[in-house]
Amino acid sequence: MAHFAKVVDGIVTQVNVIDEDYFNSNRETRYTGTWVQTSYNTQGGIHLLGGTPLRKNYAGVGYVYDEVRDAFYAPQPYPSWTLNEDTCYWESPVPMPTDDKMYTWNEDNQNWEEVISD
Repeated sequence: MAHFAKVVDGIVTQVNVIDEDYFNSNRETRYTGTWVQTSYNTQGGIHLLGGTPLRKNYAGVGYVYDEVRDAFYAPQPYPSWTLNEDTCYWESPVPMPTDDKMYTWNEDNQNWEEVISD
């Protein structure tokens, strides 16, 4: 079995688990449009089981498929964040603190703010 993402205008609209032989034999009739294989075990450009990574990240509905990078990545969360070319993960301009507290990004002040729960 393999995972295939349907891509419409560069955006993933669905991800299906399909037998690869079935997919290939029904490509012309059932799987029209753009379908791109994705690997459930690929995250940040690394294959979690030691295999060959495929397209930087596992595709998710709403993800971008970038043909130039041949990569899947999440939509940009904030205008100030930049895409790491190696992982295709978005990175904030300021690293999130690594203590055991919860934080949320504040785009207006370009910094992390601690989440205080009552």
